[in-house]
Amino acid sequence: MNIKSIISIQKWIGKPATHFIFILIFNCFYFVSSAQHSTTETLKTDSLLIIKKKPEKGFYNDYILFIPKGTPLNKKTFLLVEPNNTGKVSDSMEVHEQYAIDLASVSSVGNNVSTELRIPLLVPVFPRPESDSLMYTHALDRDVVLAKSTVLKRLDLQLLGMVNDAFGILASMDILVDPKFFMNGFSASATFTNRFSFIHPEKIKALAIGGFNGELIAPQKEINGVKLNYPIGINDFPELFGKKPDFKAYKSIPQFMYMGKLDDNDAVQYDDAYNETERKIINENIGKNVQERWLECQKIYKENGINAIFQTYDNVGHWTTSEVNLQVIKFFLSQMRGE
Repeated sequence: MNIKSIISIQKWIGKPATHFIFILIFNCFYFVSSAQHSTTETLKTDSLLIIKKKPEKGFYNDYILFIPKGTPLNKKTFLLVEPNNTGKVSDSMEVHEQYAIDLASVSSVGNNVSTELRIPLLVPVFPRPESDSLMYTHALDRDVVLAKSTVLKRLDLQLLGMVNDAFGILASMDILVDPKFFMNGFSASATFTNRFSFIHPEKIKALAIGGFNGELIAPQKEINGVKLNYPIGINDFPELFGKKPDFKAYKSIPQFMYMGKLDDNDAVQYDDAYNETERKIINENIGKNVQERWLECQKIYKENGINAIFQTYDNVGHWTTSEVNLQVIKFFLSQMRGE
């Protein structure tokens, strides 16, 4: 095996995860919790791998691979992917890496899903540069899709390169994952997931997203006679991505989409998320606030036959609760069972 290090973590809530990380370097780097002749062997401890960028495999940023205790060996399972969301701009990659580590191993909906369902979780370490603060990388906005720099160019393809690399690492550990993966996201990472799923629907087994400002990419080229370019709609998909949207594949993805009824976190009104033209189109045609947009987007998705469950939670704002997390876990569990 070529992996040089694995990080075992204890989850100490409220304290920096790095205070409790230690690195072990050895050849045989996993343990099994059951007897040699048991029908299902599993990993004995939570483990975290920091995988460095591999330009030769198509990704120019690092990623985190969290593998929870109890992950089955030599038995089909699924990989969960949650894009990183630092929540602020910074030119320091150490800042983005620490947030990604915390997301993967300490505190996130994705970590809850991974831990409870015993499936590995991949979190990319994409930058969100302060020196180019209008480029909202963590939401996969139009600016970053058009970016030409090696580090930022086509983050969607970089993420696919990370996933393919993770498949090989997991296979070397006797963790057999389905070629299609789960995706999860909240806030900016939900927006990233929503947009990514339109670009690469054939790769996704199921997805769950929440807290996305009520704004979803519309599966249509126009609304009220107004053209909808990416990221509002799909009018210029062929020019940006070299292919037309695969509606058949997209409609086959089971989706769980949720918003808090008190959520008024409105990225639409900020320049890093949308430019003035995009903002005008959204405000005038989809909704001037989060909750208006959420209702209109549900209508649009239902009219287009999207395979989605929509859920609104009373007394919830721009956050999740144990109830929300449990429903997301149950959703992915049902997909694992083929229900």
